[in-house]
Formats: sequence, C-alpha cells, structure tokens
Amino acid sequence: MNNTPQSENVLEIRDLFIAYEPERYAVKSVTASVRRNSITAIMGPSGCGKSTLLRAMNRLHELYPNIQTKGDILLDGRSIFSMSVIELRRKVGMVFQRPNPFPNMTIYENVVAGFSLNDIRMKKSQRDDLVENALRNVALWDEVKESLYRKGTFLSGGQQQRLCVARAIAFNPEVLLLDEPTSALDPIATSKIEDLLGELKKKYTLVLVTHNMSQAARISDDSMFMYLGELVESGQTSNLFTTPKDPRTEAYLTGKFG
Repeated sequence: MNNTPQSENVLEIRDLFIAYEPERYAVKSVTASVRRNSITAIMGPSGCGKSTLLRAMNRLHELYPNIQTKGDILLDGRSIFSMSVIELRRKVGMVFQRPNPFPNMTIYENVVAGFSLNDIRMKKSQRDDLVENALRNVALWDEVKESLYRKGTFLSGGQQQRLCVARAIAFNPEVLLLDEPTSALDPIATSKIEDLLGELKKKYTLVLVTHNMSQAARISDDSMFMYLGELVESGQTSNLFTTPKDPRTEAYLTGKFG
C-alpha cells in the first residue's frame, strides 16, 4: 500500500498555450494549480479562454481539428498528455452547460453509460449498487428510485443536471469539471446544484467555469480570472474578491467590463 502523502495540488498547469488557428491563442502562457478537495472557479468575460482551459484538463479541446497545444498539465504529478484519453477521462469527468442525459437511455442506463460504452462488465448486483450510490451522492435517489427504467428526459432540468453529475461520478473520478453547470437552470435548481457541489468536494476536486460572480463568491474556495486568453490573477476567492491585485480583475468584479 502506498503511504506517500498526497500533494495538496491535484492539478498543475504549466505554461499552457492553446491555439485553434496558427498563432491565434485562446489560452496564453497559463500557469496555475488546483488544490485537492476544493472548488475552483474560472471567471472572465465571454471569449476569454476559460472554457478552453477547462476542456484542456481532460483533453476535450483536442476534439477540435488542427488544435495546437504547448505546455503541460499534470494530474498527481503525471502529464495528462502521456495518458490514454480513456484513462484520463475516467480520472477527470465532465459536466456540461446544458443537462444532456442520453435521450434513448433510462435513468439507470445513463448512470452506467460510461461502463457500457467502454465495455466494462459488472454483475447486476454491482451495477445496482453503483447506480444507487451515484444517485444518492447527487441527492437524486429518493426522487427517482421508483422511475429508474424511465427515460432520463422526463426529469426536470435540475434533476437532469444532477443525473449528469451522477453519470460523471459513477467512475469515481478524482476531478470533476463543470462548464457553467447552472446557466440553464432556474434559481431553485441552481441552489440545489450549488449545495450538491459543496457536498461533492468532500470526495472530489471540482473546477467550474462560471459567468456568475456571486456564484463564484458563494461556493468556490479558489478563483482564476482570465482575460484575452491570459490568467490575470488567481488565488483564494475571498482574497480575489476583497483585495484584487490587478486593476483588470477589479474592473471585472465591479462590473466595469465583461
């Protein structure tokens, strides 16, 4: 058994550049770290590179043709670019802006979809336990336990998003990436997702992109502020919001631009 203490940082981003076209960088020379069992918010105006940076953390950005990447991202000290994409995405899950349960699958099938798609076989009792645990972890079990074999699309928007979180954590990843996970939800559903994220950080490390500064202030431990592809400032959220070091951060947080 490995008794080596785990580093406080689960992710290390080192001098990262990402370009969709030659010499047109969406992310420029970003160096940052993400603390284990924390919520890190990535903020900034539209087009600043925050979603590109988030997607790079599990190499989803590579789905774009002709993408160019320089620099490195380390997960537990190991370059993610040295891992197979399948291995990486088991360790670093993703939840998107709009709830997207697979429409032709039941709630039960949605939770175990990652295992089915990767042809990972389990006994039915193991699958049953996994589905129940994942749905309990997102506070959805009591709401859907009588409807597991109905299509996930019958759920409300907030329930669908919690189902998508359950699908992402079924693999028990180390890191969960969330791209504006509440922007399509009403205030009540948003509040439930925010409460859920606060619970999930006990087991996982969460990184979320948000346009909502009050949300970042409410739920994140650390924040990154990006502008024109650059990481302007990062640190503990309480410090960033009360005593920003860069005038561009202050201008954004006070609504002067963005």
